[in-house]
Amino acid sequence: MALIGRFNSLQVVKHTDFGLYLDGGPDGEILLPNRYVPKDEPSEVGDWLNVFLYLDSEDRPLATTLKPKVQVGGFASLKVVEINRVGLFLDWGLPKDLLLPHSEEKRPLQVGDYCVVHVYLDKRTRRITATARLDRYLDTTPARYKTGQEVDLLVVERTDLGFKAIINGQHWGLIHKNEVFKFLRNGMREKGYIKEIRPDGKISLSLQPQGAEAVSGVGEQILAALRAEGGVLNLSDKSPPEVISQRFGVSKGNFKKAIGGLFKQGLIRIEDDRIELI
Repeated sequence: MALIGRFNSLQVVKHTDFGLYLDGGPDGEILLPNRYVPKDEPSEVGDWLNVFLYLDSEDRPLATTLKPKVQVGGFASLKVVEINRVGLFLDWGLPKDLLLPHSEEKRPLQVGDYCVVHVYLDKRTRRITATARLDRYLDTTPARYKTGQEVDLLVVERTDLGFKAIINGQHWGLIHKNEVFKFLRNGMREKGYIKEIRPDGKISLSLQPQGAEAVSGVGEQILAALRAEGGVLNLSDKSPPEVISQRFGVSKGNFKKAIGGLFKQGLIRIEDDRIELI
C-alpha cells in the first residue's frame, strides 16, 4: 500500500503526455507530473521509482521526486510563510505548503518565524498536517540509552535550565547551561551524547563525548593543530572558553584536561598565552 507523506518505491504502469502513472495499490494509479520525472534516466513501464507522496489541492495522491524537509512521523524546524483563518502554512520544500492548524499552535507565530513541528497524517482527512504540540509524540517508549552514547539532537527551545532537545526523534532531553559552550538556537541539529538518565526518567545531554574518550579525542586534535602551525598554538589554560570552543568545539574543562594529559606525557609545554610542541 502506498504511504501518504512518505517516500515509496512505486512501479511505472503507463506513460502519458503529462507524466507517468505509478501503481499505488488501493489508491489506484498515482500521477508523477512531467516536471518531476527524472530526465537523466528515462523510465519505462515496469521500472520502479522512489517518490514522495502527498495530496494535491483536490486531495488526490500525487507523486514527486522532490525531497521535503520532513516526512510523516518526523520532526523539523520550518518557516511560516503564510497565515490565514485556516491556520499557518509552513515551507517544507514542496510547492504545496504544509498546514499547521491554529489549534496546533503552541505560541503565537508571525510570517517569517521558525517553529519546530511534528508531522502527522490526519486520520479523518488523510491530509499531511503539522503540530507544534510535541509532548504527545515524545517519550512514548522507554529510554534505553547508555551513558556516553552518541545521539542525534534537534534543539527545540531555550528554558531557564538550558535547551530542550529531541533525542533521535523519540525522547525529550535537556542540555544544561553548563554544557552549552557553543552557539545554539531553536531548530539546530547537533550531534550529542547521553550524560545521565535520572531516576525520574529525565535525560541530561552533553554536546561533547564523555569521559576519557572525550579527553583523548581533544588531545589528538590539539597535537594535529600544533603540527599544522609549526609547533606553537596561541591557546592555553587561561584562554577564554569561547575562543577554545570556536577552535576545537569543546568546553574549556575538557581542553584543560587534554593539555594536562599531553603535558604529563612530555609532548607539550604550557605557557601563559600558548602551548608548544616538544
